[in-house]
Amino acid sequence: MHRQTWFEIDLGKIKHNIQQVQSFQQKEVMAILKANAYGCGDVQLAETLADIGIRFIGVSSVDEALVLRKHGFQGKILVLGGSNVEDLEVLIQNHITVTAYSNEWVKEFSQHDLTGLRIHLKLNTGMNRIGFSSFFETKAALLSLQNKKAQIDGIFTHYYLSDSDKENTARQFHDFKEIVTKLEHPFSYIHADNSDASLYFKDDLTNMVRVGIGLYGYSAYHNGLQEALSLYTKPIMVKIVRAGETIGYGATYTTEKDEVIATLPIGYADGLLRINQGRKVYVDGQYGTLVGRICMDQCMVKLEKKISLEDTVEIFGPHISLNQMALETHTISYEIISLITPRVTRVYKDGDMSWEINWRHH
Repeated sequence: MHRQTWFEIDLGKIKHNIQQVQSFQQKEVMAILKANAYGCGDVQLAETLADIGIRFIGVSSVDEALVLRKHGFQGKILVLGGSNVEDLEVLIQNHITVTAYSNEWVKEFSQHDLTGLRIHLKLNTGMNRIGFSSFFETKAALLSLQNKKAQIDGIFTHYYLSDSDKENTARQFHDFKEIVTKLEHPFSYIHADNSDASLYFKDDLTNMVRVGIGLYGYSAYHNGLQEALSLYTKPIMVKIVRAGETIGYGATYTTEKDEVIATLPIGYADGLLRINQGRKVYVDGQYGTLVGRICMDQCMVKLEKKISLEDTVEIFGPHISLNQMALETHTISYEIISLITPRVTRVYKDGDMSWEINWRHH
């Protein structure tokens, strides 16, 4: 590792989290590895999950699906978002399942022979992002696609308040079940639960749950999950700054006394956004404060006592939870880890083994 800043992913804890969901639901798990597995490495995660029997991966785009195929993933892949009819041959050749979600999508694809194409229908039960909103729309789509020889393998919806409103989730499920039942189609896969719902919501209709952020141990409903992600760095300079000196661009912080200031090789180009100014980090038994504006490549921390250049500084991890960081920066855990950029080395741990990958060197 040439630059002492790294994003640590504990694969052992991820396996544990999958097993927790499986033991609670007794259903197949689709692992959601959108956006390069939320920044954690889709290829690496797909390999690990395949080893423990996960055979269905969800991604956001055809491009993401093709990356997994290029790297040898042989399981099922569902594109949860949009796809273009121009990619029809690529989809069929690479055994990529797509989502049918609008009348326009169905009209375009139904102009072609769809033999060999596998499809899941998406129902909108209130999120109003994509999906069919009525039984009649869904039935018409199903018939049109079947007439062109498509294989309609699955149907799904998405809960949008499962982290905070169990009654609304139950209402969405009721609407979903009503349409699925009326369709009277032998779907191989029926799925609705996201990470939060998979940890508390049980039903008699679905046979698969989708787990994304829950892979890493983050959910409104903990239910035995283990937090698997940490972001670390090491200082490149530690010094005493005299009282009355300013720190960083814009001179937004002035030392009140002689203070220990450590400079860290991490900044907003790594994903540590400027909104983190004033937040805590953890190092050598103490919590330091990010002072001055966070720079593109570096930031400064005020400490109570000096540290060495060999000490590890935790941005989030065992002492500062990712959820706490999200709360303090007015965002969500998904966004923080998805924004950790490729120049930050990924370090994977699995039991006693560990290895690192820097995508910029591949």
